[in-house]
Amino acid sequence: MQDLQSWPEPVVRVQSLSESGIQAIPDRYVKPPSDRPSIVSSPLVRDVNIPVIDLKGLFVGANVPRGPSDLTLRQINEACRDWGFFQVVNHGVDPKLMRMMRESWREFFHLPLESKQRYANSPCTYEGYGSRLGVEKGAVLDWSDYYFLHYMPQCLRNHEKWPELPSSCREQIAEYSKQVVELSGRLMKMLSLNLGLPEDFLQRCFGGEDIGACLRVNFYPKCPQPDLTLGLSSHSDPGGLTLLLPDEHVPGLQVRRGESWVTVNPIPDAFIVNIGDQMQVLSNAIYKSVEHRVIVNSAKERVSLAFFYNPKSDIPIAPASELVTEDRPALYPAMTFDEYRLYIRTKGPRGKSQVESLKSQS
Repeated sequence: MQDLQSWPEPVVRVQSLSESGIQAIPDRYVKPPSDRPSIVSSPLVRDVNIPVIDLKGLFVGANVPRGPSDLTLRQINEACRDWGFFQVVNHGVDPKLMRMMRESWREFFHLPLESKQRYANSPCTYEGYGSRLGVEKGAVLDWSDYYFLHYMPQCLRNHEKWPELPSSCREQIAEYSKQVVELSGRLMKMLSLNLGLPEDFLQRCFGGEDIGACLRVNFYPKCPQPDLTLGLSSHSDPGGLTLLLPDEHVPGLQVRRGESWVTVNPIPDAFIVNIGDQMQVLSNAIYKSVEHRVIVNSAKERVSLAFFYNPKSDIPIAPASELVTEDRPALYPAMTFDEYRLYIRTKGPRGKSQVESLKSQS
């Protein structure tokens, strides 16, 4: 971890670049032609959206949970196998709280720079206010700033590293994270059942109640040349599950679908859920994490909140023995999440190169 103590170059805040009035983005943000977003959507995917699943049946009034219906299980199973992404509505998280969280963080990013710099992060933990992923000197960077913080395990939860302003922010983070963890636990049960496993199986593999959970708030400033760069480069999420609260009014998330990219149209008050690499490993690739990226635009900024629900960092994760057969041998070696995520923290987002490289080691 010695090489993760500091950034290799001075950190430049993308928001400051955007607000300076530049007409051309610096070369550091210009992607190779093969990685640039297409200005025109493929006609095959322009009107396609990821599945939308209504979880209303999971509750018996007043958000009291009950078991999932066969229909809900089937819809989630198909989405996990076919897309690796889906949106959930009527999920039990307070919509008013979701909207307040998004606007509080928008307010944070519009604070004076010196107020945000108090929370400037390092690559050692990434916790705090940041503007890059990876520590490779001279790397092409993404057009975004972010704020990263830990919620679980409790020993990593440090309220002093949560923004003091806006004044309601810390209280909102605590309640929002609590509700999203509860929703994640319900989704884990359904994923277990769909794999033919006991409903608590995947949760136990993640460490029971002692899991990892963290929040990354993304801020994508206006960009004068959105056709040359990305807000976040193509990658699959290294963890277990991701629950994204998108900007309702400004689409930007794109999901790989074959050789094309599908721009996700956010549903009001929905979460976008996606499978991470650890779930792909545990399911022995029955469920697959899927590449995604973020495009930016010249007219509007975007704010989104990605909540990562991960295994306890020191538990070895390997294909579940119940899902390994003679016809489908274990595809991946055991590896802790701490070991696994060191790759993206060092190199930054690199498609699905990491999880796919593990197959040759099994």
